[in-house]
Amino acid sequence: MRKTVLLMFLLLAVGVTANAQKFALIDTEYILKNIPAYDRANEELAQASKKWQSEVEKIAEEAKTMYKNYQSQIASLSEVQRGKKEEEIVAKEKSVSDLRRQYFGPEGELYKKRESLMQPIQDDIYDVVKEIATEKGYAVVVDRASASSIIFASPSIDISNEVLARLGYSN
Repeated sequence: MRKTVLLMFLLLAVGVTANAQKFALIDTEYILKNIPAYDRANEELAQASKKWQSEVEKIAEEAKTMYKNYQSQIASLSEVQRGKKEEEIVAKEKSVSDLRRQYFGPEGELYKKRESLMQPIQDDIYDVVKEIATEKGYAVVVDRASASSIIFASPSIDISNEVLARLGYSN
């Protein structure tokens, strides 16, 4: 009997503690779609990417033309001339690869530009979410956009519109 009462008391205490924690939900995709600076940043990134891609394609086309010319002249070239042309073609192809890495690699210009444009927006969102969570006593704020295992969440715990309002964007 004593064990049963102790067990029931323990279960009640765990249940009360679990209910005391407050949770909130945000949808960063929704928030970002409603921030004009995010759209401008994406447009700027797209333009830069397009410019850099055309630059890379231009040099790649030059390398291709060099190779085609080499193929058509191969019979009339001496061994030394062939070696020199092959080295020029390889150097041009390497420059294409290097330029592609410089612009689009993991530490490339596009990555740096994305970081410089997006980080301030993400920092602002984080600061506002932290402020709201502190004020309202949320133990956890989950991002619906990155938490793919959320099947359903009550709209009453979604604070995305409040985040937008505090950032100065009403929706």
